Amino acid sequence: MVEPIFDFQFRLILIGDSTVGKSSLLKFFTDGKFAELSDPTVGVDFFARLVEMKDGTQIKLQLWDTAGQERFRSITKSYYRNSVGVLLIYDITNYASFEHIPLWMMEAKRHIEPHRPVFALVGCKSDLVNSGGCQREVTYEEAQNFAKANGLHFVETSARTGANVEEAFRMVTEEIHSRIRSGEYRIEDGWDGIKAGFARPNTLDFNLVVGESLNSSCC
Repeated sequence: MVEPIFDFQFRLILIGDSTVGKSSLLKFFTDGKFAELSDPTVGVDFFARLVEMKDGTQIKLQLWDTAGQERFRSITKSYYRNSVGVLLIYDITNYASFEHIPLWMMEAKRHIEPHRPVFALVGCKSDLVNSGGCQREVTYEEAQNFAKANGLHFVETSARTGANVEEAFRMVTEEIHSRIRSGEYRIEDGWDGIKAGFARPNTLDFNLVVGESLNSSCC
């Protein structure tokens, strides 16, 4: 199988309490469908997807889904360091999962330092509230205010309907890409948060190189 062509690879990690919807969110983003039955993640699961920026840059996202249970913390901590993007996930129908977000964020910062990742606060299961099936416990305003106070991107999503799922990952990807263009981020040896990919060669440059090679072999 041929490796898809891409310009950069970004490594993103999803963290938050167990059963908040991390795996379902990733399933919809990578497969375009909702998983009706989803077993709790054991340790870490891996997903991947290509996305295209507005300027045509192709980004391969390495997406790491972590277990929320305490007994897996020693396993998941090792995956923090090489991440450049962090999605802090909570369930809008479970206030305790929102209360724990500062702890998750603090843990991520501690393990990713000295690098400064892009953070996004993502509320899941908006469909349960919109359908009247569950009562909202975390207001949009409270979560938005927390995000603003801590410099986080913010969005509410539904893995069942697909609402804002694409936006949750794209806003983090675009911010990372913007920091690369500004020079704030760069590719570093020993850090897998950002890696160079297999870029598509410019057609003109490719033809020039081939032509030079052929001329050299003929002389």
